[in-house]
Amino acid sequence: MHWIRLIALGTSVIMVVLVPLPTLGQNADVIKEIVVQGVKRIESDTVRSYILLQEGDLFDRRRIDQSLKSLYATGLFADVLISQERKSLIVQVVENPIINRIAFEGTDHIEEVDLQKEIVLRPRVVFTRTKVQADVKRVLEIYRLSGRFSTSVVPKVIQLPQNRADLIFEINEGPLTKIERIRFVGNRFESDSDLRGVIRSKQNRWYRFWTSDDTYDPDRLALDRELLRRHYLSKGFAGFRVRSAVGELTPDGKAFYITFSINEGARYNFGIVDVAADIRDLDTKLIAGLVGFKKGDRFDNRKIEKAVDAITDAVGNRGFAFVEVKPGLNRDQKHKNVDVTFNVREGPRVFIERFDITGNVRTIDKVIRRETQIAEGDAFSASKLRRGRQAIQDLNFFNKVDFKRVVGSSPDKAVIKIDVEEKSTGSLTFGVGYSTDVGALFDLGLKENNLLGKGQQLAFNGSFASEKSTGNISFTEPYFLDRDIAAGIDAYHVVQDFQSSKSHDTKKTGLGLRAGFPVASNLRQRWRYKIESARIENVSTSASNLIKAQAGSRTLSEVGHNLTYNKLNSRITPTDGFLLGMTNDVAGLGGNIRYFRNKVKATQYNELFENWVFSVKGEMAHILGIGQDVKIVDRFTLGGRNLRGFTGAGIGPRDISTNDSLGGEWRYNGSAQLLFPLGLPNELGISGRIFSDFGSLGEVNPSNSNIKDSGSIRASVGTGIGWVSPFGPVNVDFGWALAKESYDKTEKMRFNFGTRF
Repeated sequence: MHWIRLIALGTSVIMVVLVPLPTLGQNADVIKEIVVQGVKRIESDTVRSYILLQEGDLFDRRRIDQSLKSLYATGLFADVLISQERKSLIVQVVENPIINRIAFEGTDHIEEVDLQKEIVLRPRVVFTRTKVQADVKRVLEIYRLSGRFSTSVVPKVIQLPQNRADLIFEINEGPLTKIERIRFVGNRFESDSDLRGVIRSKQNRWYRFWTSDDTYDPDRLALDRELLRRHYLSKGFAGFRVRSAVGELTPDGKAFYITFSINEGARYNFGIVDVAADIRDLDTKLIAGLVGFKKGDRFDNRKIEKAVDAITDAVGNRGFAFVEVKPGLNRDQKHKNVDVTFNVREGPRVFIERFDITGNVRTIDKVIRRETQIAEGDAFSASKLRRGRQAIQDLNFFNKVDFKRVVGSSPDKAVIKIDVEEKSTGSLTFGVGYSTDVGALFDLGLKENNLLGKGQQLAFNGSFASEKSTGNISFTEPYFLDRDIAAGIDAYHVVQDFQSSKSHDTKKTGLGLRAGFPVASNLRQRWRYKIESARIENVSTSASNLIKAQAGSRTLSEVGHNLTYNKLNSRITPTDGFLLGMTNDVAGLGGNIRYFRNKVKATQYNELFENWVFSVKGEMAHILGIGQDVKIVDRFTLGGRNLRGFTGAGIGPRDISTNDSLGGEWRYNGSAQLLFPLGLPNELGISGRIFSDFGSLGEVNPSNSNIKDSGSIRASVGTGIGWVSPFGPVNVDFGWALAKESYDKTEKMRFNFGTRF
């Protein structure tokens, strides 16, 4: 039976093999031709090139679908249909139109030309829905970056003959999306109001109409996180961190709520402070004195950064070009101390290969490169690059300055990439205001700080007031002859009415040359030359005989010299440090005026508490006529701004019979002032002050019996309010003279106001 089954199975297999199978595709259709319909601008062969089937191929649904997707992917067609008619493959297409024009409607706050630069589509480019959607998304992103999150953009297509179309973006910009509330979670040491003063983002308030800080900007949150970190580290919170910073849009889409979740941690003091040097022949005791803090002091990360720079500079000055100073921090959580070890060791021998500068459209590379504090080919120095970055930022030409170090052509070479973002450097100012010194005033100014992108400064200013009018033009080349020499030229004309105080008017016209250069770190020297024509005129018949005798013209030729040692932490709003200055002027190298004049001054600032700044200022001056008396127009005056409580030229020698101020040949004055906050938001720029001024003015050898000249000290006390407004500075001071002479002229209030448009 077994062999019978095998025979039957074998016979069945043979029959299956021998029975003829139908030929594959015997009933399938073969493509005889491919017909392209609907093309107007595009060649038919171009369409066929995207079809995955050719004449003679079998109809294949899968390959037809792939061909359909391939044609859509070209972006050339708005619609594609592939069908079979008997032996033909019919490809019907609707071409996308060519863009004739692109326009934006409803743009009030962003220029249309700026939006044109950001979108992908352009005239004479094929229109596609995908690109339009991408451009709509980009326009919305631009508006959101400008603080308008409720903006809507609707694209509209206007069909034109010859398969062309106009693309119109209809924009409803909507209002600025303000920050309604800023909250902090996890803060115990600092209140919410204190922390709101630390960060850049601000809550919407009526008085913030001149700033955009109360407009929501997600990129600003990163800056806010860093500002919070720096603030807490400066207060001793070594373990501080920001857990999250979240901006939530209100349901109506009109405002944002920002919440910062923070962990303050514990407050730390400095523990053991040590310097570990791994450099041969380097005395660690010598550089340990450069650390500006000691054990037990409150932890402050800013002091560590200052110490790193000081040690790096000191070691570098001793011939160690390749040095690294890395502070090692060890937090003792039990005793709440931070041990700091400054590890000083020779770093890798890395040289600056080159600087790659990007982002400067207008400013030439040389202007940026010369501020870097280090040249190509020099040894790499992180501290010098930090100072260079600050120097570039101080130019005030850029919104952003970023430094990045990358490996150069070899491991011992570094490329420094500098990325900047330029900002406007020109200004046109127009102002009206009032000053106690000169009365009502009108002011017009034109200034360009980065002329032709070369870092040069050109300025013109004219002011017209009831008692004083001036006009001047100046030009400054900050790197004269490609050296660190700030050279410039000035021309001026001044007309001043002294009828109320000196019974005469003066006119001065002059031309000056100047050049300043650094002598050492923080020490700068300046030389200048001035030639001036001055005239005393409109002398009152009741004026002092001394003034009448000097009526007429005179010509001054003066050479001046100035030394300034500046250790202030800010040139604009100093809160710490000091400044020393000395000025010497000699007249007589030409002209008909001869004198020798000297001035010395000193200023010290100390921040007693946060935003409480105490300052002390003092100045002494002396002028000596060489073979002649010192003219009235060259003498010193005192009062007003430099001795509050007294009028301008309110003290000093005075004619008994006419009560005219005659000025003095020597002067000293000083001031002690405390600047303090008034509890108002910091961005308002309003602060209070109390002060005490003192000084005196007199002649060297008073001989005229008609002149009152006691030479006694005068003093005053007072209080005031200052407002750094968006329209210009506003200052009001109330002063009371404590020590004065009977013939002095005093004033209770001094008001200065200026505005800019």
